[in-house]
Amino acid sequence: MSGGVCIAQSVKIPREPTAGEFDKIIKRLMETSNARGVIIFANEDDINLSLSHSFVSLYINFIFFKSSIFYHFSSYLWFFVIFRRLNFKKAGCSCCFPLKWRCHMWPHGDELLKVTRPVCLAGSAGTSVLFNENGDAPGRYDIFQFQMTNHSHPGYHVIGQWTNNLRINLEEMQWSGGDRSVPESICSFPCNPGERKKMVKGVPCCWHCELCDGYQYQLDEFNCETCPSDMRPVPNRTACRPTPIIKLEWNSPWALVPASLAMLGILATSAVVITFIRFNDTPIVRASGRELSYVLLTGIFLIYLITFLMIAEPGVVVCAFRRLLLGLGMAITYSAMLTKTNRIYRIFEQGKRSVTPPKFISPTSQLVITFILVCVQVLGVFVWFGVVPPHTIIDYDELRPPNPDLARGILKCDMSDLSIICCLSYSIVLMVTCTVYAVKSRGVPETFNEAKPIGFTMYTTCIVWLAFVPIFFGTAQSTEKLFIQTATLTVSMSLSASVSLGMLYMPKVYVIVFHPEQNVQKRKRSFKAVVQAATLSQKSPSDKQNGETRIEPDRTDLKNAFFCIYKKS
Repeated sequence: MSGGVCIAQSVKIPREPTAGEFDKIIKRLMETSNARGVIIFANEDDINLSLSHSFVSLYINFIFFKSSIFYHFSSYLWFFVIFRRLNFKKAGCSCCFPLKWRCHMWPHGDELLKVTRPVCLAGSAGTSVLFNENGDAPGRYDIFQFQMTNHSHPGYHVIGQWTNNLRINLEEMQWSGGDRSVPESICSFPCNPGERKKMVKGVPCCWHCELCDGYQYQLDEFNCETCPSDMRPVPNRTACRPTPIIKLEWNSPWALVPASLAMLGILATSAVVITFIRFNDTPIVRASGRELSYVLLTGIFLIYLITFLMIAEPGVVVCAFRRLLLGLGMAITYSAMLTKTNRIYRIFEQGKRSVTPPKFISPTSQLVITFILVCVQVLGVFVWFGVVPPHTIIDYDELRPPNPDLARGILKCDMSDLSIICCLSYSIVLMVTCTVYAVKSRGVPETFNEAKPIGFTMYTTCIVWLAFVPIFFGTAQSTEKLFIQTATLTVSMSLSASVSLGMLYMPKVYVIVFHPEQNVQKRKRSFKAVVQAATLSQKSPSDKQNGETRIEPDRTDLKNAFFCIYKKS
């Protein structure tokens, strides 16, 4: 390649071509159909032969060595040759010897070269006589074009010259059909923006255009490069632009549904708390264990509240409260439930062996146990704070699909899927343990206590969280992973809180509000009497011995069993 021109093919024209030789040359030239300009270094006879073949469909330029006939120099040269021969003969020299052989009057070649090399003068033919640094005379050519469509003067026409540089008179040129516009002779057209050149080996004017795909942009004419992780290519792929940053918006369906459920739950929880406070000294509220009930309702309220923190725009404060409350609400709720079921189980297990009440069943003891269980969760969170302080991150990898126009950076807290599960793992342990105690206490009469409602609550809660796991982890490859997982987590937590609220407290509120006649004080019985009555109520008819008649306990007394226990303890 030189001067922006490449040689697609170089073919030698034989001086004495055989039959069909020119046809082969023409067919070979036609293989590169995009090369529309043909330059021929040949004599007039060979050019005419080429024109007589199927070469007329190409656009042709012919170049001849430029020469001028200098008749006076020819006669002088002829006289000089005769003169030299005569002198050689007189000197006893033969014409077979080179002329530089000195017989008289001649200088050495190097001396002659020193004299002639710096010469620069106007010759008789109107051209300059000079030599380059190598001692060579410059090439001079006339450029002809065979104009077949020139009706006034068909044939060869001088259209330019070459003397160290090219001079072309475009106005004198004609092309196919008499058109004077210059045809395009291009192997490969320029690549579009965002495309790189892949050069064809050995042909510097030819290349293939390859699109910079994926997240690549055009670095230069020949290279594509991948945009930084926080950027994506512009539409024409000539540069990179920042990737938009998104977060879960409040008006998104992924936020509206969980927020609506949480709001209804908060209202329902508030209604239960207000009812319990209003009827705090009534038998139903006292029998339900007021202290643990308020603790449990606080945990339920926090479970609903975490939904709004999970949807809120991430920040250092929001991220800190997410860590703290995500597991805290569930830890409080299931710690209180575990304490309740454990207390019920121990009371009736102790009653089978002794009339002495078990230890640590007083309201204060129950609160202390619950507090200790909750502190384990809080301690774990504060250790997490110390090891990895809460902060926000922008995740550019989660939403980076093949189409870069859809790429987004997601603003979120530094809580991975694993850290969320670890944060909830302690609450899951409490939940399973509580379920085990609920199963063990399933034989306790339902009129005695909350064992069966707690059991149903835990069974349903376990089903909810078993459904949560595959949904949460099954969406790991989704483009809306963050939104789906946030919605799944918050809805699961709201459902588990609603199950606890509905099964444990809604029946009590219903009786308190709509059947106040049932919320009255009954006569008290001793712990021994209560346990004996509960034991008898569990015996089947097969337990009758010697015709002994089964004794049914007074259900009114059974309903107030734990109130009596509280008073005795």
